[in-house]
Amino acid sequence: MESLGNKLKAARESKGYTHDQVSQETHISSRYLKALEEEDFSGFPGEPFLLGFLKNYGEFLGLDVQELLSLYWAMKIQEEPVPVEQLLKKPAPLFPFKLVLAVLAGLILLGVIAGGLYFFLNYSWKKPSAAVRPREPVEYTLTEGSLERRFYQGDSIIIPYEDAQYTLQLINLGDAITINTPDREVILDLSQEVTLDLNEDGVEELRITAADFAKNESGAGALLRFELDSPLPRSNEGTPGEGPAAGTGTSAAPVTPPLMSNSGLANATIIFSSPSAYPFTLQAVFQGYCMFRWEILAEQNRRDRTERYYQRADELNIQAQNGIRIWVSNAATVKIQVIGGGRTVPLELGGAGEVVVAEVRWVRDDESRYRLVMVRL
Repeated sequence: MESLGNKLKAARESKGYTHDQVSQETHISSRYLKALEEEDFSGFPGEPFLLGFLKNYGEFLGLDVQELLSLYWAMKIQEEPVPVEQLLKKPAPLFPFKLVLAVLAGLILLGVIAGGLYFFLNYSWKKPSAAVRPREPVEYTLTEGSLERRFYQGDSIIIPYEDAQYTLQLINLGDAITINTPDREVILDLSQEVTLDLNEDGVEELRITAADFAKNESGAGALLRFELDSPLPRSNEGTPGEGPAAGTGTSAAPVTPPLMSNSGLANATIIFSSPSAYPFTLQAVFQGYCMFRWEILAEQNRRDRTERYYQRADELNIQAQNGIRIWVSNAATVKIQVIGGGRTVPLELGGAGEVVVAEVRWVRDDESRYRLVMVRL
């Protein structure tokens, strides 16, 4: 029968994952992943953590979690040898005198247990005992574009958006994660996400992702990520210099790009400069195996979002009016270029093994000139 460690390692290698890639996806430290594959359980903080990591790792690799747990328990049983003294000890003959002593000792032991139980049930509750102080719920506030924290039952987060504040609370950790929002309850499982329309304007501004979660282990909490799109005011129809260029043939509703100061532009890669914003295409050509995620920004009638693994020679073309957010698991495996206004501009995302999150979107500088920029998040 294949061992637990070999089963995990073979499944990971068959999918082409490194320990670092799995760690990025599962939020389990690489040293714990290696320890599971080497069947070295001495470095784990406790068996509940070990079992939680094993279940999450197995689910990520698409393995049968119950089979993995059975292999682990079988290994634990084999690691508990019978003491040598017990194997070598010969059973002594039981004489009647010793039998009487054993019966008397058993009766005395039963009497002591019964007396102790009676005392505990009738008197121990009267004595003052140190109260176990429950954990106080924590309230977080989203002060930037995203926040990732481990939330426990009762914890909440305040989302400031435009001129209002919205409170979300984690109300249950069982078979799934239940979060109470201003208009409904949302339910997530591991690696799932939901999007919310906070101000009911038809645009979903907030995304919630369950990055780490073990079912029915409320004490371990859930690692949640909250991402908020910056509020973008819509442009008035027919305003000169705002909207798609003539003859583009697109029907996507443009928005007025957000302001970005000249100092902010210093930290961004400027792709195009123009008196007005116009549609563009982001083209990705893959040089190797990687996970690539993208979504359209600030288009009310188009909320596309796609995530999948791409292989060598795959090509992807994404058309957008206002902006695109991308996430890539290995920046060196994808070549990016932006096409628009009759020009093509290549972009550098990062190095080998680097996880990159970036946005390509239109902004306005201090002189109200339009710039298509790439900003790493």
